[in-house]
Amino acid sequence: MNLFADIRTLVLSSVDAMVASGDLPAGLTTDNITAEPPRDAAHGDMATNAAMVLAKPAGMKPRDIAEKLAVILVQDPRVTSADVAGPGFLNLRLADGVWQQVASTVLDAVTDYGRGDLGTGKTVNVEYVSANPTGPLHVGHTRGAVFGDALASLLDFAGWDVTREYVINDGGGQIGVLARSVYLRYLEAHGQEVAFPDGTYPGDYLIPVGQKLKDKVGDQYIDQPEDVWLGPIGDFATDEMMDLIRDDLAQLGVRMDRFFSEKSLYNTGKIEACLKKLDDMGLIYRGTLEPPKGKLPDDYEAREQTLFKSTDFGDDQDRAIQKHDGAWTYFAPDIAYHNDKVERGYDQLINVFGADHGGYVKRMKAAVHALSDGKVPLDIKLTQLVKLFKNGEEFKMSKRAGNFVLLSDLIKEVGKDVTRFVMLTRKNDAPLDFDFNKVMEQSRENPVFYVQYAHARVASVMRKATEAGIDVSDAALKAADLSKLDHTAELALLRKVAEWPRLVETAARSNEPHRIAFYLYELAGDLHGFWNLGNAETGLRFIQEDDPATSQAKIALARSVAIVIAAGLGILGVTPAEEMR
Repeated sequence: MNLFADIRTLVLSSVDAMVASGDLPAGLTTDNITAEPPRDAAHGDMATNAAMVLAKPAGMKPRDIAEKLAVILVQDPRVTSADVAGPGFLNLRLADGVWQQVASTVLDAVTDYGRGDLGTGKTVNVEYVSANPTGPLHVGHTRGAVFGDALASLLDFAGWDVTREYVINDGGGQIGVLARSVYLRYLEAHGQEVAFPDGTYPGDYLIPVGQKLKDKVGDQYIDQPEDVWLGPIGDFATDEMMDLIRDDLAQLGVRMDRFFSEKSLYNTGKIEACLKKLDDMGLIYRGTLEPPKGKLPDDYEAREQTLFKSTDFGDDQDRAIQKHDGAWTYFAPDIAYHNDKVERGYDQLINVFGADHGGYVKRMKAAVHALSDGKVPLDIKLTQLVKLFKNGEEFKMSKRAGNFVLLSDLIKEVGKDVTRFVMLTRKNDAPLDFDFNKVMEQSRENPVFYVQYAHARVASVMRKATEAGIDVSDAALKAADLSKLDHTAELALLRKVAEWPRLVETAARSNEPHRIAFYLYELAGDLHGFWNLGNAETGLRFIQEDDPATSQAKIALARSVAIVIAAGLGILGVTPAEEMR
């Protein structure tokens, strides 16, 4: 049940009635008509822009349409009033029974409340994390991992068939660097003194990898030339690093459906076949690019390269796919990889990139548009940097990985749930400060605590009610006399619960899981505020002594809030708290 969708349907049927009566011309487009909460709750329960949308195409004044529409709307028993505001907005007030019915609907659907059909029958590929397999995940990867995972869960909740994907960047020169670094740790495991030159990875995390290599091959690679061991050690080290990355992701509660090896594109003809596909469309040519902006290096020389006509699809300039010496640019295998995804038949593609990939957005969208003939949209979400703070100062926790903070250390410090929730308390493209002092507080300033505490409070009510002999099964609560929920504060809390299905749809349409975190914080605040009212006004307490029937109605309200909080936290990958410790 999406109450806002139901009222929008009522508005549309009322518009149809006006067309049938001749009060509106036929053939009007109603796609942009909405029913949503008014900006000021004092104005009503819902507002519709129907008159504003229809006025110009109908050749009528908005207020004239709104006044006639209001007469029809109030004939529905759910609508108690329809008031014209401003130039022609309609503010609607709904009967108390509409809101009381929300609790029954939630208790009937339970975990399915809010699940939508927006993506029913559609497939989406969400590619995220995709860190180079050269070391453990660090804080810089964490935000993209959490955002991508929550987005995938949100789309699944909204009805999409979701594939979570990680592309292993094992086809570039960084794997050679990794192999050389592991070789040095391998020599070290054999008791040799080694030095790490610039351009290698000196992190301690490679010490056990070097030891494992020794255990596997003994002294087989000692004093051997690089061409003997570079490839095998590169493969061995990549596998070890991916095991490490999978373990890091597991600690964060992230699971992938598919790992795609970039290496599988090389020497298989896949890159060439993909580029031929573009060439056959007339989108590949030989040419030179404009020099980079700013001061040119003295030895700059414009050289002819193989280029993709990305400007045909909105990019700022065409992009090189093959260098003058025949080597592929980074863009070429990326095009082939996305072509693979297009050919797998997804209806939508989503990539989650770090902010440093901002310059890659237009060219990648251009390539997918060309490869899919514009039929498969690609949405690229950029995640901004995370800064860690403790006691008011930027905080560094570990040097074991070199010069970055490990994801595993962050989780050990604050836990998975805190890490995930905090990463979603800002929009993905806004910088985020992770303050260790704040996230460990038990206060409203700590959003994780605030939301989990709301769920824990309801759980405590359920336990106390059970101890008092009150049946608090969902079936019993649904059957309660919900008309007893007639206090202004109770109805306000039900209104907030009713927003959940609409919120899910809005967040899924925009690919913005942070909206879930924001909503949960607001809902938790409403629950805590209601709880505080009950401290002063005994009639608002969830458990009414010697009145099990009224208690059941009030507990039905509390249980509805908890169901929505649990569903929202589930999307975010956070465990609902049954009690606070």
